Amino acid sequence: MSAFTAAEIAYLTAEERPLGRVATVGRDGMPHVVPSGVRYDAEHDTLDIGGIRLERTKKYRDIARTGLAAIVLDDVLPPWRPRGIEVRAHAELVGSPDPLIRLHPRRIISWGLEGDAEIGERHARDVP
Repeated sequence: MSAFTAAEIAYLTAEERPLGRVATVGRDGMPHVVPSGVRYDAEHDTLDIGGIRLERTKKYRDIARTGLAAIVLDDVLPPWRPRGIEVRAHAELVGSPDPLIRLHPRRIISWGLEGDAEIGERHARDVP
């Protein structure tokens, strides 16, 4: 069984996925947020982040040190229907064949993905 709901998986796997913003914490305790491409991996039930020379990035170094990250993927449908997912996660560095960051969800917060939900209504849950 997936940590994500059917509506969340549909959003994550849509042809035009929204851009994600990955948050990590630097060695100095300061937050660091960067836009990143993200892909839902159904086999592992994770969000995977790749990129050119990923192993040289600050987010990669931060995750190597802390093993933690969060990501937000969102967009707004017209006229004003915000929707998205926030995932707080244990982050794993996978090095072969191409380096990637694999996010294992620990808390998922989503909004606007259920057609009948009120604007601003959030659904939050912890993942065991």
